[in-house]
Amino acid sequence: MTEYDVVVIGGGAAGLNGALMLARSRRSVVVVDAGQPRNAPAAGVHGLLGREGTPPAELLALGREEVVGYGGEITPGEVADVTRDGDRFAVTLTDGRTIIGRRLLVATGLVDELPDLPGLRERWGKDVVHCPYCHGWEVRDQAIGVLATGPMSMHQAQLFRQLSADVTVFSHTLPPSAEQAEELAARGIRVVPGEVAGLEITDDRITGVRMADGTVVARTAVAVATRMVARAGFLAGLGLTPVAHPSGIGEHLPADQAGRTDVPGVWVAGNVTDLAAQVGTSAAAGAGAGAQINADLIAEETRLAVAAHRERCTASLAG
Repeated sequence: MTEYDVVVIGGGAAGLNGALMLARSRRSVVVVDAGQPRNAPAAGVHGLLGREGTPPAELLALGREEVVGYGGEITPGEVADVTRDGDRFAVTLTDGRTIIGRRLLVATGLVDELPDLPGLRERWGKDVVHCPYCHGWEVRDQAIGVLATGPMSMHQAQLFRQLSADVTVFSHTLPPSAEQAEELAARGIRVVPGEVAGLEITDDRITGVRMADGTVVARTAVAVATRMVARAGFLAGLGLTPVAHPSGIGEHLPADQAGRTDVPGVWVAGNVTDLAAQVGTSAAAGAGAGAQINADLIAEETRLAVAAHRERCTASLAG
């Protein structure tokens, strides 16, 4: 089958839960999954009631199984382009396949852009972390360093201070303001000035933060506020491109509370629109968007049915 009621682009929590809602509503739905989940490096999913600590790959496998159990389809692939085909959408994959859908649910997530410093990418999702709610418990009571890289870095430092009494901010290229410095001092958070050169790694674990002057500050975990950018380049043909998020933390695809974009027939859910959403939030948004898409399809089908009914009645009267 190459034509569906809904094509879901992205096989993470948001996309799969949206597909689940649609499949349970007896919609023909296919999930195009590039197999590049943002949380792949993490050991477990956290803050998800009933699934606390479940490995990300295991959670997604369970989700795919549930979608398929209700008649939905999962196809591996990466989307290259999306165009309008009359009142439908043509989704072209990088391998040349084309899938047609009446509606689109885009749940491709985001890319975390890390500062170009030795050690950060290698330890990402292990002892280089970003979210205190996703990884904070795992680094509790450790010597935590916070690398100041963005507008949320000082707030991030305060959040990690809730989890450890030993938190140090490395001002790097973004020194705290006078007000922020006072707040950090009040909470016992040390500030180390100067640029960071990289991480010290021994026996596959962080042992310190190396400064540009060669000084090494002992740390066992490092928090960094990444720049988060929605994966949505393939939507440019529809006039949808990521824009700056109001918070300054990256780029997202704007949508209303239901996930509806400015392009009729296209919904978004999860990190592609809500950069700060965790797995549970993304899954809930996917379910909500799926329900809204089903309602939108019903409204269209009802309009068409009424028009056909009137035509039959008119033909009957004329006869």
